[in-house]
Amino acid sequence: MRAVVQDRYGDVDVLRVADEPRPTAGPGQVLVRVQAASVHPDVWHVLTGRPYVLRLMGSGLRRPRQRVPGTDVAGVVEEVGPGVTRFAVGDDVYGETLTGHQWRNAGAFAEYAVAAEHRLARRPARLSPVQAAALPTSGVIAVQAVRDEGGVRAGQQVLVHGAGGGVGHLAVQLAAAYGAHVTASDLPDKLAMALSMGAHQVVDPTAGDITRGEQRYDVVIDVPGNRRFRHWRRVLAPDGRYVLVGHDQYGRKGGRVLGGMAPALWLVAQSPFRRQLVGVRAARDPGDRMTELTRLVEHGALTPWIDRTYGLGEVADAVRHLAGGTVCGKVVLTV
Repeated sequence: MRAVVQDRYGDVDVLRVADEPRPTAGPGQVLVRVQAASVHPDVWHVLTGRPYVLRLMGSGLRRPRQRVPGTDVAGVVEEVGPGVTRFAVGDDVYGETLTGHQWRNAGAFAEYAVAAEHRLARRPARLSPVQAAALPTSGVIAVQAVRDEGGVRAGQQVLVHGAGGGVGHLAVQLAAAYGAHVTASDLPDKLAMALSMGAHQVVDPTAGDITRGEQRYDVVIDVPGNRRFRHWRRVLAPDGRYVLVGHDQYGRKGGRVLGGMAPALWLVAQSPFRRQLVGVRAARDPGDRMTELTRLVEHGALTPWIDRTYGLGEVADAVRHLAGGTVCGKVVLTV
């Protein structure tokens, strides 16, 4: 099969397309004929091997343990392994090709990929394969931030900072679906998209200090993490919640060792003593985040926004475009 291959850590020039052996489905696994695969920030992290801590977390010390990048797929079931009961050959599916944390390659950038049965869901008819591939990682993070950590509910005032990116534009839709009044904050050229995603109003953070406004929010979803919590406290309601998603802006902020993890760890340390950081302690996966995404899609409340698609042989251009920081929504490879 054709697959993107990464033999070492480095820039996009280490990626190449090669012929690789087609994988087979083991016990509890499904072999998917890939139609589309998402390019998201964690792909860049494993490409570059930064922050260095990810290498100790399973990515591989000197080179990636898994040569084929990618974690998010949409496609058609080609083969089911022993014990699989939820899917049959020919089913349209989408989901993740790995379990656990995202800082690892997992074989999605290929014509065929293997995934655990419990990491897949049936692709809703409302979504194309490209849209479905855009959803798993960013969508799961958005559900975690909005529903599980933010506890967003009807009637609340919610600010999504970084509302135009892969996680942010889904967080806007989720908060609106749960009945909140949503304010979206991002660069000026992304605000029209945020409005079309369901935001009730938008704020341009380049026009002034958003943390000194008069509006008070019940929940702040901070995707980029480019302001400190002490600044966000100024616009939080007394019993409000601050949720940090965190992003090191493709190595432009944060150290080489921990990257964007350092601010998050500091917030975790403070959370027992600060009521507004309660969400930091509530990140356990209840196991239904993909189910929730599928439910909202089927009800017409959630649709991924596709910035651009690339072919498998254009993977270097796709990653380069993503890391440029101007993407609205998601970048997807078609296979």
